[in-house]
Amino acid sequence: MIPEFDFADIEKGTPETLSELSKAAREVGFLTISNTPITPARMGLVLAMYRAFFELPEDQKQRVNMAVTGANRGWGAPKSEQVDPNANPDYKEVYDSGFALPEGAEFSDLAVYAPNRWPDLPEGFETVISAYYRDAMAVARVLLRGLANALGQDDGYFDQHFDRPMALLRGNYYPERPDWAGEKDFGIAAHTDYGCLTLLGTDGVAGLEVLSGDDTWVPVSAKPGTFVINFGEMLEFWTEGQVKATLHRVKGTSETRISVPLFFNPNYETNVAPKGSDPIIAGEHLGKRFAETYLHMKAG
Repeated sequence: MIPEFDFADIEKGTPETLSELSKAAREVGFLTISNTPITPARMGLVLAMYRAFFELPEDQKQRVNMAVTGANRGWGAPKSEQVDPNANPDYKEVYDSGFALPEGAEFSDLAVYAPNRWPDLPEGFETVISAYYRDAMAVARVLLRGLANALGQDDGYFDQHFDRPMALLRGNYYPERPDWAGEKDFGIAAHTDYGCLTLLGTDGVAGLEVLSGDDTWVPVSAKPGTFVINFGEMLEFWTEGQVKATLHRVKGTSETRISVPLFFNPNYETNVAPKGSDPIIAGEHLGKRFAETYLHMKAG
């Protein structure tokens, strides 16, 4: 069972809510939240924008193909990622945008802070998606502050490490599960997220599955306006295992599906290693995991 939370309760930080949040982070690694400032109607507009982009002819999408940039900015074609080396490349399409630093700023030459690539169509895409990115990050910041409290820290414990977040916003398009799909074919194969906190908005179509403590795959769905939250590898390191990064996957169904994860990750230079361990620099960890996943970044 995936725990459910009201965003307002996390923001208030009541003892009961913080206790439940700590338990969810430690034992499950997944939860859902409702009643955020991002309304169902607003989420519906964002989902519609991504769908309109993914329905464009391929030659239009090729104009912003991330494979030519060396960074994760723009469109990722089907089979352009492989999150599980023991599975086939994922058959989904993606569109990535993120935190871009001004040219000449410290770290601006790094791929994790690369300029965004915006398509000409659909009209208004950049405006809608950029505004959503800003507001989704604000929600993620509140959740991290609540989590810090839940773990017995000051609510600003993480704040100083997120003024230049390596925050990546993605639109995922999962087509109907292909007729040719076999046991090693997935919309996205089993994986744990690489960073800290993921805020996932969806169109309500089923598909996401989470590996439970008894090694069974549990379906998780949320209607537009309710968000699925999960935690990544960096936060598991950083909190010395107080937060769990949980395996999840999307096999695909007979319906198309759009999901919009915000991967909220800290500044590049943040040390996310457990206390007393050798440093784990957040940007280096993320870069290594991207290089293992995006086919256009793979060595050789």
